[in-house]
Amino acid sequence: MSEVSYYTAAGLKKLRDELEYLEHVERPRVTNEIAEARDKGDLSENAEYHAAKEEQSHLEYKIAQLKNTLSKARLIDESQLDNSKVLALSTVRIKNLDNKLVFTYTLVADAIANLAEGKLSVNSPIGKGLLGKKVGEIAEIQAPKGIMKFEILEITRS
Repeated sequence: MSEVSYYTAAGLKKLRDELEYLEHVERPRVTNEIAEARDKGDLSENAEYHAAKEEQSHLEYKIAQLKNTLSKARLIDESQLDNSKVLALSTVRIKNLDNKLVFTYTLVADAIANLAEGKLSVNSPIGKGLLGKKVGEIAEIQAPKGIMKFEILEITRS
């Protein structure tokens, strides 16, 4: 993920809060677990020590990823966005022309995408296919099973 991602103020706050929690709560907790496990003796056969070191490795990786994401994050002024076409942070109602099902998604940055919450990454195939489209237009999106066609029914701001 080498490109700039756009976030609302709430989205940026969520990322910063998560980083703060990982650095100031989780990191000290894992450090203490490592110290306690180290005090139990022979490290070569100490499963608690190895588990804590592995947890520390995962935690540091997650912190590095969040810092990288935040370094490329930009705050977007939602009041300046054009509602006539699909952009990042648009909430779009679309109809799958094959099965006639209607979906509503908000296009968001990768770091906060969550399909269960209706948040679709702007970098996903469907997200990329919807960008720039206007109400009434058909987005043709290449999927593994062939081309999917979605009609843009409505565009609003989240």
